[in-house]
Formats: sequence, C-alpha cells, structure tokens
Amino acid sequence: MVVPELRAWRAARPHVVRIKRTVQPHVTRVAQAVQPRLTRAAQSVRPHVVRAAQAVRPRSVKITTPQLTAVAATAGLALAAGAVAFAGPWDSSGQRTAERDWAASRDGEGVADHGRSSDTTPAAPKPAPSAASVLTGLGGSTVSVPAPTQKALTSTLDRLLGDPALGGRHTAVVVDVATGKRLYGKGADDAQIPASTTKIATAVAALSAAGADHRIETRAVLEPGTKEVVLVGGGDPTLTARKEAAGWASLRTLADETATALKARHLNQVTLSYDTSLYTGSALHPIGTNPNLAPVSALMVDEARTDGSASGPVTRAADPAVEAAGKFAELLEAKGIKTTTPGPSRATNRSQSLASVSSPPLSALIERMLTNSDNDIAEAMARQVALATGRPADFDGGAAAIDAELKKLGLPLSGAHFTDGSGLNRDDRLTADLLTALLVKAGDPAHPELRPILTGLPVAGFTGTLSDRYADDASGTGLVRAKTGTLTGVNTLAGTVVDADGRLLAFAFLASDTSDPSAAQSALDRTASALAGCGCR
Repeated sequence: MVVPELRAWRAARPHVVRIKRTVQPHVTRVAQAVQPRLTRAAQSVRPHVVRAAQAVRPRSVKITTPQLTAVAATAGLALAAGAVAFAGPWDSSGQRTAERDWAASRDGEGVADHGRSSDTTPAAPKPAPSAASVLTGLGGSTVSVPAPTQKALTSTLDRLLGDPALGGRHTAVVVDVATGKRLYGKGADDAQIPASTTKIATAVAALSAAGADHRIETRAVLEPGTKEVVLVGGGDPTLTARKEAAGWASLRTLADETATALKARHLNQVTLSYDTSLYTGSALHPIGTNPNLAPVSALMVDEARTDGSASGPVTRAADPAVEAAGKFAELLEAKGIKTTTPGPSRATNRSQSLASVSSPPLSALIERMLTNSDNDIAEAMARQVALATGRPADFDGGAAAIDAELKKLGLPLSGAHFTDGSGLNRDDRLTADLLTALLVKAGDPAHPELRPILTGLPVAGFTGTLSDRYADDASGTGLVRAKTGTLTGVNTLAGTVVDADGRLLAFAFLASDTSDPSAAQSALDRTASALAGCGCR
C-alpha cells in the first residue's frame, strides 16, 4: 500500500535533510538526549530511516547514530492520532489528491518553512516521490500502549510548573491526541494573554476556511482603451523581488511576463498604478510602528523588509505598496518598458489580464508562519479567513472571522477573544484548553487539511523559534515541537510531544506576570521535556 510512503515522505525526508544540514552545532545535545527512553523507538525505525536518509542525502555526508535517533523520535510526531494519513480522498497513486502539491513543494529543504519548486504555474509541481516507511514500529503501537495517568502527570508537572520563573499566573493542559482525553489540567479554562501561540488558532481558521491548497494571486492588468497598467495586490506577504525566488511568487517573473504581454500589444511606455483595495481599514497594527510587523497591505514585497532578511525583527518600509510598485517599475524598465511614477488606483472589472503569479499553497505559508512566528503572514492569514467568509479584510474582520470559523469546528471558545492574527495585541485572550483542542483537531483524521499545523511547529533545538532553545535541556531536543509566545511579562508554549512509550501528547503552557523571559522560557522547556521522558503511569 502506498499510504505509508506518503507518511514517510512528509515525516522523514524533511527532517533528515534539515538535520543533515544543521546537526553539527547540536550533536552534543542530541547525544545527551537519546538515553534509554528513546532506545525502543530508535531501534524500531532505524533500518527504515537509513533507507530514507540514503535516498535524500549526498554520498559524502555520514548520518550518525545520534542523528538517526533524533530523526526517529521526531518522526513519531507525524502520528497525529495515528490515522490522519488514511483520510481521503485518494488519487490513483495512493496519495491524497489535496496533498500531492503540498508534499512535492517540500522537495529540497527540511522540517518546516521548506524550500520548494520555483515553478508556481498551475501545472506544477509534480507528485512527490515515494520513500520507505519509517513509522512502522511507532505507528503500530501508538494506541496500544497506555497513556500517562493523571496522577503521575500531576506529580511531575505540578512541581515543574511551580517554578517561580513562571510568575504569579500560569495555566496548563495536556491531552492525549489519539483519544482527545485531557490528562492534566491546571486553570484549563482561565483565559490568558497567549502572545504568538495565537498563530495556532489563526492557522486552523485559515486552513479550514480557505483550504490548504489555496494560493494567493498577484496580478498585472491593463485597463482597456488606456495605457494604464495596474499592479493588483492579492495579499501575499511572501511575494519576493529577490533573484532567487526559492519557490515563492516572484515579482521578477511577473514583470518579465507583463513586459512580454505589453510588447505583444506594441506598448513600450505605460502609466503604472497599484491597487491595494482588497484590504480595508487601518494598515497599522494597534501596537503601532514595530520591527516585528510591517504595515498590513494587500501589496508588499519581501514583507517590506529593508535589510534582505527573511525572518525576525527589522525596520520595515513605511508604505509597502509604494515600495513594491516602485520595484515593479524598475523591473519593467529593465525589460524595456518605460513607466510613470506609480500611484494608487483601482482595477476595474473590465481590465485585461497581462500576467499573474501565485504563492505556494496556503499550507506552505502556514508552516513558514508557525516555524518563524511570522507576524506578517499571520495578519495576512487572518484577512484570508475574512475574505473566505465574506467579512471585511481588516483587523476587526479577521478577528471576527477566526472566532466564527473556530466555532464552526466545535472548538471550546469560552473566554477566548481575538483582536488580530499574530498575537501581538495584548488584548488577545486564549485558554490552554482551546490551544490543546486546536492541536488535537489538527491531528483529527476527519481534518487532514489541518495537518500543516503539526508539521509547521518548530522542532526543539533545530528549527525556527526553538532552534536556539533547549541548549541547557537536551532531553527535549528533537522531541518537542511547539509554538512559542513571548511578550513583556508573558511566556507561552503550545505543541506536541511523543512520550517515552510513543504516545502523542498535545500540551499548552501559558504564564503571565513573568519577570525574566529567559528563565521563564527555560522553565517551560523543562516542562515540555518532562513530557518527552514520561511514561508517567
């Protein structure tokens, strides 16, 4: 049966490639982390991991035992209730039709925020190749071993959550993903400031409302009877002007194709305008000008970053649309099309299409958002939810749309309050109960479209916002996958972990009134690591 091959492709190959590229600084931590509690899992999957690794790595790279063990443990996270991979519909190859582009687009990089094919035309990408299953050992036993008991977890977690570094107010929930049963709860229904763990809710709403395969289009159109070219923003913050597009929608490609279309019409001089009317309301987040978020615009290039970076805080362009249109003008001129200085306009329904480019599937954007805690993508995703549900594409409309979409999914929203998609607003409120319910829903066989939420979570000690954590707590390295959250006085962590018996657990820890962010993060990391090492019966 081909199904396990797809599961392995999604779970094993990205981890092998990323670990191969980044493992050197982490080998010591990983070696310390793979003590007896991982031996059973490592032994059961090692032969399969070797085959998968040999299929994707250069011959000159040697995969070591610690790396293999970390890969094996991390692969267990793809269990996602042990049944997600068997949800339909299937095509003739045995792959879920909606997942073929998703899987193929990850050919080249690893874990989350993967590199992807530079071809974003409707015909691309091709179906993903098969890989040997690495989940046979873990997959067959995930629901046969007993889950941790409430009493044992209480004994373990109460002590760790009592760390003074977690401040005066903290809540926690641990849930068995396979059954949805709550195994531990402390203030489960108490709403707290979630910080960036809000992005988990945004991701669930976006994938549910717009779909994992949805792509965001940026267009260039010509107004009939005129020489006016309008650059129409579709809300893709990952549109890039870089020479190497790395699979993201390319402004250069759009300019090249637009120039070709104009020359075919014998036009070599045009009036250039730009259209940002898809979004309404204020572009500025309530926190004001901030290096963590550009003004929210339906048209921007490279998240309006001014230093060539791809993630992290940096000074942003004051008007992303003006900057994007200016770069588009430069690219057109380089192709022999003279333009006026771009100004704002609005494309009519009579406009003629010249060219368009599309983002990778929404699933890929969601992964990048979660891995890097990307606020620009988060606010774009909130507006995609609003657009998909017929609401205004602004902060209020996005927040209302997220709430409504989660309600449709039957999630516990008591006490929850959304004001944005990123979690930068301190008026946001979520409960630990809701965060774990979101993760369980992402592992529900009835909702395979939500699986990018699990695959996009940062991996402890390796990727995204967890890449530089767990240095002093190697026991969770490669095992904990979690979304981080940090605001002044607020530290949160929510994600999944495979315990010592191969059971997949979802957890959410929220702490407020913290005074030392580094100490609070370490306390949260130790608590998540305790779940990884726990049989807890």
